[in-house]
Amino acid sequence: MSRYTGSSYKQARRVGISLLENGKEIARRPYGPGQHGADRKGKLSNYGIQLKEKQKVRFMYGLGEKQFKKTFLEAGKMKGIHGENFLRLLESRLDNLVYRLGFATTRRAARQLVNHGHILVDGKKVDIPSYRVKVGSTISLKEKDKDLKVVKEALEKVVSRVEFVTFDENKLEGCYVRLPERRELNADIDESLIVEFYNR
Repeated sequence: MSRYTGSSYKQARRVGISLLENGKEIARRPYGPGQHGADRKGKLSNYGIQLKEKQKVRFMYGLGEKQFKKTFLEAGKMKGIHGENFLRLLESRLDNLVYRLGFATTRRAARQLVNHGHILVDGKKVDIPSYRVKVGSTISLKEKDKDLKVVKEALEKVVSRVEFVTFDENKLEGCYVRLPERRELNADIDESLIVEFYNR
């Protein structure tokens, strides 16, 4: 399966939102990428707006189209609001929670940590980034990986964490304490547009 390995800054500028959720990618150049990025002022159609919203979320969580749609359809079978359930499923991915806990500075780096077998869930090695973490599960590093330079540097950069995870600085482990509430997730995302995109 092919995965985008290009610049995340370019992706962020294309959809007009910070995919790292820190604003760095669009701080200097808050316009589209490419030679004519600053000159494009065309009005988007309804389809274009919905597509852009879908791409925002897909790029943010680093999913391929097939996996993204599969997760969306799964969210539709759950009780509650479709769009919010969809975001909760994305937030429950192991690579995302590794990122949320601060073991990595980006979701892409978090995926690499998981792929390379550095992460334990409830004491067992899990090397599948899309693994769905259950509420109450503990996420930690392998004992021999607790001194990894890249992890130490990432943890030093952590300013704050989301409220739906807790972190023990001494044990270097975190817990997924509850499902996130909508107000805790990115306010720049309009998940209802994604629902409209797939239901058109």
